[in-house]
Amino acid sequence: MKKAFFTLAFMSSLMLAAQSTWKSDGAHSKVGFGITHLMISEVEGHFSEFDITATATDTFEDAEFTVDIKTTSIDTDNGRRDDHLRSADFFDAEQYPAITFKSTGYEKTGDNTFKVTGDLTMHGTTKPVTLEGKVNGVITDQRSQKLKAGLKLTGTVNRLEFGVGGDTPTLGDEVELTINLEMAQQ
Repeated sequence: MKKAFFTLAFMSSLMLAAQSTWKSDGAHSKVGFGITHLMISEVEGHFSEFDITATATDTFEDAEFTVDIKTTSIDTDNGRRDDHLRSADFFDAEQYPAITFKSTGYEKTGDNTFKVTGDLTMHGTTKPVTLEGKVNGVITDQRSQKLKAGLKLTGTVNRLEFGVGGDTPTLGDEVELTINLEMAQQ
């Protein structure tokens, strides 16, 4: 009897820890950034075309992320600035059409918080980056009857380390990332 109970409990814990694929919902997600301008203000923007996939448990733990962002989709609410950011002076979107991230590590830091480390590739350069994460919640969507998770990822990257833009006093070196995600279990 004890052996049967132990086997049942073990199998149940394996089922709870099973990994599944999650996809970002572009209509309810945003990949945003902010950078200091003239050392007195902050310019914000976002990328409107991206694909974010994760493999995680039903409670969105032990997550592994794969991110693909289209550099041509940069939007700072200023067309002239956006064209300049797409040019060879910054992202060189023609030669480097994507920014990618592939996670290499996950660390639970609290009840709903975690750190995810991975390789960020931008402008032809790959460097390790760590992002702070928060799971805002996991629910069953009433229409699809599938799990949905709300997440927020934040972090900072030094644009000069990736060769994005030159060393100039008009722009800060540090870029603040804020990624708000609604992800649907597949």
